[in-house]
Amino acid sequence: MNMFRVKKSLNNNVLIALDGQEKEVVLIGNGIGFHYKKKDIVDAQKVEKMFVLRDQQEQQQYKQLIPNVDEALLHSIISAIDLIRKRSDVMLNESVHVALTDHILFAVNRMMKGLEIKNPFLAETKTLYPFEYEIASEIVDFMNQRLDIHLPEGEIGFIALHVHSAISNKRLSDINKYSQLVTQFVDIIEEQLKIKVDKDGVEYIRLVRHIRYTIERVLKGETVNEPVKIASLLKKEYPTCYNLAWKLIKIMQQTLKKPVYEAEAVYLTMHLQRLYQKYES
Repeated sequence: MNMFRVKKSLNNNVLIALDGQEKEVVLIGNGIGFHYKKKDIVDAQKVEKMFVLRDQQEQQQYKQLIPNVDEALLHSIISAIDLIRKRSDVMLNESVHVALTDHILFAVNRMMKGLEIKNPFLAETKTLYPFEYEIASEIVDFMNQRLDIHLPEGEIGFIALHVHSAISNKRLSDINKYSQLVTQFVDIIEEQLKIKVDKDGVEYIRLVRHIRYTIERVLKGETVNEPVKIASLLKKEYPTCYNLAWKLIKIMQQTLKKPVYEAEAVYLTMHLQRLYQKYES
């Protein structure tokens, strides 16, 4: 197994060390600074209770963040990331250390100043990523209790996107873009169909999750079978929803810069029609 030799301690929770190839790494773990001093050897078998940050750019960003984070807050963030790892049971993308630390530090500082940023994507995030939202909810509860603060519900949505990025190995910027696309679609659907959707309703949940999987299929270049007879029937019987589906498909093509196959419009029309029938007065 690899061994790490401690180079220096940044604080009680973060060490700079050298790996077996004499490359610098950042070792992150609750109280790790208490247990290891300069030139100490850290057995990699014990690193499962820690996190190893190898990427040079991520290292520099993390080192710049550390002086701005007090020990109690950093301790809580490290515990939160450990919670994500345990609940998801996957190898996390190491960028979560920088991204989540930066986000939570910013959120806590805003809260201390009495400022709150509304989360316009909260309902969509909760529906799109229910597992991640559940983990994020645990994190916010844990931090509120541990630090005696009150992070608002909107933070659960923001943190859920970080959780999804960490366990799916997708860039946070892309995840944000796709979440915003779903929110944009819901706004357009409400406007075009002149309805107000119940965001706790099953029709809404089905629609949003369908849009999510459509986006994922488009990104992967996957196709679905095109039911030609159903397409002509939908176009004739439900022109409002059929035309709206195509409008949304064109926006999706422009945003994702990928072709969207015609069959997607058929299945989207079905979901739109179901929604329209539910709310049509």
